[in-house]
Amino acid sequence: MKLFVDTGNLKEIEALADLGILDGVTTNPSLMAKEGGDPRQILKRICDIVKGPVSGEVVATNYNNMLREGREIASIDPHMVVKVPFTKDGVKACKTLAGEGTHVNVTLIFSPTQAWLAAKVGASYVSPFVGRLDDVGTTGMNLIREIVDIFDNYEYGTQVLVASVRNPIHMVEAARMGADVCTVPAAIIEQSFKHPLTDLGLEKFLKDWEKAQAAGVKG
Repeated sequence: MKLFVDTGNLKEIEALADLGILDGVTTNPSLMAKEGGDPRQILKRICDIVKGPVSGEVVATNYNNMLREGREIASIDPHMVVKVPFTKDGVKACKTLAGEGTHVNVTLIFSPTQAWLAAKVGASYVSPFVGRLDDVGTTGMNLIREIVDIFDNYEYGTQVLVASVRNPIHMVEAARMGADVCTVPAAIIEQSFKHPLTDLGLEKFLKDWEKAQAAGVKG
């Protein structure tokens, strides 16, 4: 399973890219608004850092404007993926853009049928939002299992990109279910590095080493 970070923050992206664990980046209008500056320049810089898929989302809600914005986003860099919302206009725009050779990420997926329809028009990715389903009393990860099953049955090339990830457990469950990508806020990725037994174990190793060194000096 590939790991994307869900952010528009260059410092967060650079730090994770330096670790060698990052495969791509997803952004949305809310994330980009937090950063300020020219979104096109930020997206270009992200592509230069990651050299992997980077999703930039349209803000238009009608087909013609989605196409215009989508083509502008795609022109920023060969790594750009155009993100469109799941609406009738979004599905139509996905079909056109995909037909032009553009990679499209259909976002705001909340049901298996939505994912299936997006796959039928050539989406490169579908982004089901698991955390937001959890928020309304539904088990979001069940949606991932259903989409993976459907795509496996019919061998769609569309990748399942798990979004709205709230904790490392979501990441583990996504990997076990066979999702293609998990996009995760930087803070959640940071949590994945931490375990109290790792900290205690390292502390013990260092103390034992110090004792051994001290004993060697005395001897």
